[in-house]
This record gives sequence, C-alpha cells and structure tokens, in this order.
Amino acid sequence: MRIVSILTACLVAVALYLLVLQRDWLLAVAGVTPKEPEAAQADATPADPEDAHRVSVVARRSQAQTVTGSVLVRGRTEAARSVEVRAETTGTVISAPLRKGAFVEAGQTLCQIDPGTREATLLETEARLAEARAGLPSAAARLIEAQALLNEANINDRAAARLRDDGYASETRAAATAAAVSSAEAGVEAAKSGLETAQSAIRAAEAAVASAKKEIERLTIDAPFAGLLETDSAELGSLLQAGTTCATVIQLDPIKLVGFLPETDIDKITLNSPVEARLASGRQVAGAVSFLSRSADETTRTFRVEADVENADLSIRDGQTAEIVMTAGEAVAHLLPQSALTLNDDGKIGVRIVDAERHAQFLPVHVLRDTVEGVWVHGLPEIADIIVIGQEFVTDGVPVAPTFRE
Repeated sequence: MRIVSILTACLVAVALYLLVLQRDWLLAVAGVTPKEPEAAQADATPADPEDAHRVSVVARRSQAQTVTGSVLVRGRTEAARSVEVRAETTGTVISAPLRKGAFVEAGQTLCQIDPGTREATLLETEARLAEARAGLPSAAARLIEAQALLNEANINDRAAARLRDDGYASETRAAATAAAVSSAEAGVEAAKSGLETAQSAIRAAEAAVASAKKEIERLTIDAPFAGLLETDSAELGSLLQAGTTCATVIQLDPIKLVGFLPETDIDKITLNSPVEARLASGRQVAGAVSFLSRSADETTRTFRVEADVENADLSIRDGQTAEIVMTAGEAVAHLLPQSALTLNDDGKIGVRIVDAERHAQFLPVHVLRDTVEGVWVHGLPEIADIIVIGQEFVTDGVPVAPTFRE
C-alpha cells in the first residue's frame, strides 16, 4: 500500500511540474501553439461593449389574433319577479294555508277571507238601485207634463196679446196669460231638477253596488303570476288587516343575472349581447343582456346590468353568486401567460418586450379576458418579442440577451 501511495505522489508531482514550469514545452509536444497575450486579450474583448452587460431573459415571439372581447363582472342571480301579496280588506282567513316552496299558477287562490255581512250589504245596495231606477219614469213624465203646460201657456199668451192689440181683450187678460207662462216655465225647471235628482240617485246606487261587489272580490286573494311561494300563506283563522301580507310569490323562470359595470366598461356592452356565467356551484349558464342602467349608483359609480337566463326546472335559486362574462365585440389581442404581466413605476399593468436593438421596453396593455390557457391582452404591436421570464429584473433601455422559446 505504501509503494502505491508513493508512486501516486510522484506522478502528481511530475504532472504539476510539467503543467506549471514546463507549460510551453508541454504545449509544443501536444502540437498547440500558445497565443500571444495581446491576441488573447483581443479574443476576450466582445465585439459589442454592451454584450458584457446584457441581462439574460427568456422571451416568446407572439402573433396578434382577432378574438371576441369580453367584460368580466361578479354578480348574483335574482328572481324575475318577487311580490308580497297583501290583503285589501279586513277579515278572518277561512282557507287552509299553502306551504312555502309550493308552485302556484296565475290566479290561484292564496287566501280566502270570511265575507261576513258584505253579501247583505250588496243586496241592500241593489235594492236601492232598483228603487232609484223605478223613480226615473215618473220624473220623466212630470217633465213632459210641465213642458206641455208651458207650450199651452205660450199659445194662450200669444192669443191674448193679439186680441189686446186688436182691441178685443183687456190688459188684465194679457197680464194673466204672461203670468201663466212664467209659472209653466218654473214648472219645467222643477221637473228637470226632479229628473236630474232621480238620475243622480241611480248613479249613486250603481256606485254603491259596484263598491259592494268590489269588496266581495277583495275577499279572494289570488296569485298575480305563476311562481313559487317563498313564505307560507296566511294561517287559517288569522285576522288580516288591509295591507297585511298574505304570501310572498317569486318567479324564477326566466331568472336574472345582475352585475354592476364600471364607467370604463359600460359602453362596451349593448342590449342582447351574449352572456355566459359560472355560478358558485360550478354550473355554467348562458343568456343575453336585457337591461342597461342609464343612471349610475351614487356611491360606487357603477351601472346595473341584467341578463335573462332560462330556468325551466327552477334549479337556479335567487341570490346565488355568479361570475358573469359579457361579450364586448371583436379585438386584436395576444395570448400570454399571466406571469408575463408586470407593473411599471406608475403602477400601470403591461409587459416588457425586446426591441429591435435588443433592449427591454415596457408597453402598457389592457386585459380583455382571463382563460385557462392564459390572458388575452390588447395594446401590443402585431408581432412582439415578449419577455416571459426575467421581466422583473430589467427596466426600459437595459440591454438583454433573450433566449426564445415557443
């Protein structure tokens, strides 16, 4: 073992001697011509002075594509209609209650109130109407009679005036006939007043009958539209006052998707624009924009947007959280990994690209859509070399040494 160690030490010593002290002879034996110091220094000096200071980055050449723009908002589902059906009169409920969750058709009875004496009141008002109508012919006959008396008085007055002018009648007779005319005219006016009174009595009786019938109609509280009961209807035997809630009915088909758009995005959306949404449960639904608010919320400065979605099986509930994507026309954009996005000193979102001189340059972008494959951004040239790794370590004008990848 000692002999091997000694031999190994000797060989190492000889190798070091040749490499250090006899390097030129060793290179000559190997057939290698040593370079002059000036030439070696020239080879070590890069042709471009910036090459020694370039920062290595990874870039990707991206080609712009035409894509459909979109606006993403977070919102909720909302029932198309929700109504608290209230009583319009006072009375005791005499119908069995319908339990919440039950489906009701339009016009179906929700609550029935005890009529009490309302039917008797209706009979009384109908009797008064019949009485008023019976008095109308008599009043009309008195008017006709008064009109006939007035005609007769006018004839007598004209005859008396003619006889007086010819000297065959006295002034007294002419004055008497004139007084008879005035009395007949007063009788006509009285008959007209009696006729109007009879007609007014008929109208008042008709109004009383209509009011009594309406009061009876209010005893039955019906569903205003087909939907689901969100609450139990009023319990049997409970007392309903005017304005008391009988039941709450909601309509879930179609159901609405409600979101609030900022001022910067509201002009991108139009009525009937396609809408897709993902509920918190993961379910995907689709519809179209049905309403765009013209007035902004005073607190948030956002605009309410609604979209209608079919819900025939009523499986989508009121108040579910939804991630809503609204189509906003076509745009030219680049598909990039989300990690390529960065911020400049002003806080603007963008990317850094490699320019023609191989320098880093920041370009602001607008994010159109976030997908599984990446983000679609707008605002870049048609072809751009985008730095995807190392963009956080360079600033505008810094020379870079890009390594491209697909």
